[in-house]
Amino acid sequence: MTHLPPAASGSMRECFVADMAVRGFTEKTRKDYLRTVESFAAFLERSPSTATAEDIRRFQIRQSEQGLHAPAMNSTVAALRFFFNHTLDRPDLARLRYSRKLPVVLSPDEAARLIAATTCLKHRAALAVAYGAGLRPADRVAATPVVGRPGPVPPLR
Repeated sequence: MTHLPPAASGSMRECFVADMAVRGFTEKTRKDYLRTVESFAAFLERSPSTATAEDIRRFQIRQSEQGLHAPAMNSTVAALRFFFNHTLDRPDLARLRYSRKLPVVLSPDEAARLIAATTCLKHRAALAVAYGAGLRPADRVAATPVVGRPGPVPPLR
């Protein structure tokens, strides 16, 4: 397993750690970023300073195939972006992206069938409003009615 070289005077690892310290990164962030770059170096089986855009793309594909979720991919992208931008001064490789899955969207016909499938007028109205407002399922579940408000609901301005 190839790692970043151990800290030696002027080494890439030492510069990376120093760059993070200068910018006030927490100890946890430093460890996470260092682990990410070490993982990238192990994937390359050579120094990350020789990396190409294709190497980064292959690394991200491998991580995606291993089931890495979006927050972890964000962290990986941030670590590599910082490493290439600040430590290696290679902004050409700092423009990292990862593919995101598009949400499943109902067609107008499917939405109409879903709304029509309910028999309760209250449920039908709630589904129609949620669909019309573009609420995601998590937003619909989290929406709770306001109970105990005296008087009518004030108009929107």
